[in-house]
Amino acid sequence: MTTLISGGQVLSTMGASAADVLVDGEIIVAVGAPGTLGPADETIDATGKYVLPGGIDAHTHMEMPFGGTHSVDSFGTGTTAAAWGGTTTIIDFAVQAKGTSLLSTMDKWHEKADGNCAIDYGFHMIVSDVNDSSLKEMQACVDGGVGSFKMFMAYPGVFYSTDGEILLAMQKAREIGATIMMHAENGIAIDQLAAQAFAAGKIDPVQHGLTRPPELEGEATSRAIQLAKVTGAPLYIVHLSASQALAAVAEARNDGQNVFAETCPQYLYLSIEDLAKPDFEGSKYVASPPLREKSHQADLWRGLRTNDLSVVSTDHCPFCFKDQKELGRGDFRAIPNGIPGVEHRMDLLHQGVVAGELTLGRWVETCSTTPARMFGLYPRKGVIAAGSDADIVIYDPAAKQTLSVETHHMNVDYSAYEGMEITGKVETVLSRGRVVVSPSGFSGSTTHGKFLSRDLNQYLN
Repeated sequence: MTTLISGGQVLSTMGASAADVLVDGEIIVAVGAPGTLGPADETIDATGKYVLPGGIDAHTHMEMPFGGTHSVDSFGTGTTAAAWGGTTTIIDFAVQAKGTSLLSTMDKWHEKADGNCAIDYGFHMIVSDVNDSSLKEMQACVDGGVGSFKMFMAYPGVFYSTDGEILLAMQKAREIGATIMMHAENGIAIDQLAAQAFAAGKIDPVQHGLTRPPELEGEATSRAIQLAKVTGAPLYIVHLSASQALAAVAEARNDGQNVFAETCPQYLYLSIEDLAKPDFEGSKYVASPPLREKSHQADLWRGLRTNDLSVVSTDHCPFCFKDQKELGRGDFRAIPNGIPGVEHRMDLLHQGVVAGELTLGRWVETCSTTPARMFGLYPRKGVIAAGSDADIVIYDPAAKQTLSVETHHMNVDYSAYEGMEITGKVETVLSRGRVVVSPSGFSGSTTHGKFLSRDLNQYLN
């Protein structure tokens, strides 16, 4: 079946231009001047709307085990919520448990996701057990379409890797062309600060932020960058939240090093004041790195404009307030770490356009085109162009909406943005040519999404 999207403003990294888009089956076959394409079996009128490439959320945690529980969005519910918000691809993290292999971990995540996703998906691999076997398996992961490996300088005893283990993994990544993704916080020092706070009777959620100071994110980011420099490995800093970490990334990029970074909407809009909400409400905002003082937000927006921050992802890791976040009553260290957000990323970054923080082109770049290139999916994904997958969002820039747990589709019992009024809303979403969201509701299927075998980072020098 052919579909013509007519009358809209097609967005790219260069901005907006009036154009029509013709889709045949799952593929875009033409982008042309208004009125020059068609006829088609179906026509979608996009007059007054933006037509942009579907969003790519390169950092999600569906069904992730953590702290004796697991994130509450399944691949089915999480990808459906993503589609409602204009995201047509996620890249989730397969989590290696200590004592297990990378390949068995990949198989386990395929079992969770395959046939259960409403949109297309790929995987990164979390490496928590660095040894001769797992280092050898990294090549097999790349051969299987997973060319990015996340490591942790935080969470001692769970995910933490020593500097020596990080060095070994980076050397292997350099050899095979893979990218190391880093959770950069000094976990050893943080655990000491958290223990001291608890011993002093400081147990409220705000302590999560106070015991993970931005200086320790900056220090770890700098250390990761130096290890990457010594090994020659490409480095991608995940969920960067602090001015100190951003300064380290900017310096490395100015020096020509293959260092990249993402931030998340929660660090652009929320702050440690949310963590300090009374009656344990602050637990809803516990994530790592933690929410910072508002003074960091201007630097992060600037980093997005200058490309020192290349990507906006969500780190979507939802835990319900009831029974999950509440595990930390009496000890902030036991609060599951994570904030829901996969449904709202495109809207929240469009709000940055409305506020003058970003251009339309930069909105598309940070939310779609750059993650496609960063993780080996371009030009199949991330662009409205002939030959690309027909992952297309029709977006009403004038629509008003209020974010709320009452209206979101994520499988979690609260909204981190409850009551936030924003301008702009997804109207229609196509995933590989199929309309999955329209003004009449969700018409997709959790059997529609396909696994994406990804190429290597397309930004490497």
